[in-house]
Amino acid sequence: MEQVFAPWRIEWIRREEKNSDIEECVFCELPERDADRENLIVARSEHAFVMLNNYPYNPGHLMVIPNTHTGEYGALDDDVLLDHARLKQRTFDALDAALEPDGFNAGLNLGDGAGGSIDDHLHTHIVPRWQGDTNFMPVLGETTVIVEALEATYDHVHEAFAAQVGATVPDETSAVVFE
Repeated sequence: MEQVFAPWRIEWIRREEKNSDIEECVFCELPERDADRENLIVARSEHAFVMLNNYPYNPGHLMVIPNTHTGEYGALDDDVLLDHARLKQRTFDALDAALEPDGFNAGLNLGDGAGGSIDDHLHTHIVPRWQGDTNFMPVLGETTVIVEALEATYDHVHEAFAAQVGATVPDETSAVVFE
């Protein structure tokens, strides 16, 4: 039997309680903290933000999350919908520049039956894909192989967002801001 070595995952595996410091909603509380890099928030707009998934399917697996706390897509007003959509466009552009994938999977898990672990605050998953990136590991071993640490992916994607027109970088540990 061969083994896959992924040392950056040990903190996630060994954690006592997931999000033990979160009182209500991880997607509401983390953006309010002054720790974007630590919380993997890579970009922000007026009504939404982009966050790396800390249990990614592939390097660069991001979530575009409206600030509005709701699990109902229809509950988002027009300003939030438009801003969320525009931030998704910027996310595709940043991932193209940072990681040069061959394609993307993008989607929402809405409702209990959709399989998402957070169903009361909607978020769009964007997963970069490369030709041949699916192999026997997830099919036979129920295991995925992540080839890049989250910190390295954060740096690549943050730099790509920062290079976009209209981007502001408040400091080296803050998310890129779009107004």
